[in-house]
This record gives sequence, C-alpha cells and structure tokens, in this order.
Amino acid sequence: MSTMKYAIVDYTKMEGTSCPCGVARRGLCDVEAFPGTIHRTDIDRSAQPHYHKKLTEVYYIISCEPGAVMFLNDDRVELHEEMAIFIPPGTIHYLEGKAKVFIVVLPKFDPLDEFIVTSAECRTQSVE
Repeated sequence: MSTMKYAIVDYTKMEGTSCPCGVARRGLCDVEAFPGTIHRTDIDRSAQPHYHKKLTEVYYIISCEPGAVMFLNDDRVELHEEMAIFIPPGTIHYLEGKAKVFIVVLPKFDPLDEFIVTSAECRTQSVE
C-alpha cells in the first residue's frame, strides 16, 4: 500500500500573483512528491515576451478570445481551445490576446528563472 498522500488544488480559492502574462495561480508548489508546478493563468493583453533558462512549460489552452495567438521565437501560432504547446527552455514566448490556460512547469517554478525580453530580442531564434 502506498504511503504517499494525495494533493488537491482548488484554483477558485487561490489568490493570484502578477506575472509577465497576467495573473497566475500556482499549484502544487509545496508538494515534494510532484517535480513541477501547475499554474492556472489568466492572460491579458499586456503579456510580456519572456523566456526561461531552466524551466520547460506546456501551455494547455482552456479558452481564448478569437484571434488570440502565441509567439514562439519567430513563429506565430493561432490558438483555439483544447490545444497544448510545449515550450522548452530558451524559447522566447508570449500570448497576444486574452486566454485562460493551465501551464505545467518542470521543474518547480522559480521566479528567478523568468527573463523579460525587448521587442528586438524577440526576433532571435532562441536565447542561449
């Protein structure tokens, strides 16, 4: 029989934190047995291009407004509900438009591994 305890995250009761995308609710941060975090993020129209040196993210689009797009380095991806986007470390990314997303982050989220970039840097293929 397993001795590991389960964890429940109720995002409706969690206070949001400002982030480059909008407002994030970061779950499973304190669960040692889970190697990452899962964020429920409300992305607004002021999302900033950024990248991570160590973190890998998977964005799962819950909902988005018509015309919402994600920029991944030089690529532009039109979004719709129920799609997932894998974002490896070093990929400059941001979402243009409003959306609600779940973001799986591995390893656990570290706010020191979030780097805002200028529009000139967004034109590069990736950041080393």
